[in-house]
Amino acid sequence: MKIAVVDYGSGNLRSAAKAFEHEAKGRAEIVVTSDADVVRKADRIVLPGQGAFGDCAAGLRAVPGMVEALNDAVVKRGAPFLGICVGMQLLAATGYEHGVHEGLGWLGGEVRRMEPSDPALKLPQLGWNALDFADHPLLTGWPKGCHVYFANSYHFTPADKANVIATADYPQDRAFGNPLSAPPRPGIEPACARPARDGASLYKMNFDRSAFLARPATLSRT
Repeated sequence: MKIAVVDYGSGNLRSAAKAFEHEAKGRAEIVVTSDADVVRKADRIVLPGQGAFGDCAAGLRAVPGMVEALNDAVVKRGAPFLGICVGMQLLAATGYEHGVHEGLGWLGGEVRRMEPSDPALKLPQLGWNALDFADHPLLTGWPKGCHVYFANSYHFTPADKANVIATADYPQDRAFGNPLSAPPRPGIEPACARPARDGASLYKMNFDRSAFLARPATLSRT
């Protein structure tokens, strides 16, 4: 089994690759690649992202054939997909960070700047925050109210609220992820974390539940 980590000049590629290598324990080959053909044929695909929405979207489109390869593999073929940080936000139709930018549009919706109702809450949000989530196979074993690390000023609101399985409050809700069965994007599922801080729990959850290796599943982050 081959897991392709997409290299388009954004994201902590080494942390993502090393985390998967550690948890795969030899069950998968992890490759960091900017080759669209490798991504198109991969069994599982990981899209990292770090920085501004528009820069990441432009960087992804600058890699020859990469967007087409992602659409072929994930949307058409149904390959399991994981978006990390801005890699998850790129699933939106539009991002409004420093302008108006087109995303991949797989889940529709928008990425906009958060607007805390409490002026004492500063942006970006930096630190641990509790998750509120319903029962879902991907989160089996996670305690209610568990904390993950955030470093963000923007939040992703999918077009269909049925695609939301968990939120965090700062104090407004931020969506992350979508259920496996939610149309029209089977194979795109969720989670929320930063590999530099809580990557162990992020990737361990997928491999231990066999979600990312054994069936269509995506882990994503707001």
